Amino acid sequence: MRQVFFIFFIAGIFLTQQVHAQHSDSLLIQQPSDSILQKRDSVYGNNLSKAARDSIEKKKFNPRKATLYSAILPGAGQVYNKKYWKVPIIYVALGLSGYAYFYNKSWYQKCQYALNVTYNIQTNGSVSIDSLKKVDPSLMPFVTTGDTNGLITNRDAFRKYEDYAVLYFLLFYGLNILDATVDAHLRDFNVTSDLSFKIKPMFIPGPTVIAGVTLAFNIHKPRFLGLALN
Repeated sequence: MRQVFFIFFIAGIFLTQQVHAQHSDSLLIQQPSDSILQKRDSVYGNNLSKAARDSIEKKKFNPRKATLYSAILPGAGQVYNKKYWKVPIIYVALGLSGYAYFYNKSWYQKCQYALNVTYNIQTNGSVSIDSLKKVDPSLMPFVTTGDTNGLITNRDAFRKYEDYAVLYFLLFYGLNILDATVDAHLRDFNVTSDLSFKIKPMFIPGPTVIAGVTLAFNIHKPRFLGLALN
């Protein structure tokens, strides 16, 4: 009788262990519950917050592409970054620099031509009518009076402004590339109101109470949420 009881006791323990093991396996392979699916949908579905959607959207912007586009065509990087309002500013800056270059270059050539005519008059004592007609009317007083110093001063000034226009054009062109690159990089950072600092009062008790203020920085690192579903 004791042997039969002992056999049933061992068999019961064995069956209990098997049932427990099967229950554990069923927990591992069971389908996710509706609550888990709802949570997943709330994270990845249409219920994403605006900040989360913006964060996902920001990942689509490639700084290398923005740099390349702006280098090939000014403003193209800003269009790629969807900062359309910057394009007119870029073209106004580049357009004014280009206009200043050609304007000063034109007057430099006019002054140089008037100076050559003046030298011919001083050297040969006369000059053809056609040559005088080509002199800009505003420079004729310098030619008729033989004021070569005035012509040289104006010519050099226009040459200096021409060089400045080239430098400004290159500067704005470089800023156009830099702006597109930095803008594409910054779209991957958290620039919401959560990234801020607050001023808080501070009190240090003791024999002499010390009061002051502290700066509390609230910097949130990117957090990635996910569910491992088998």
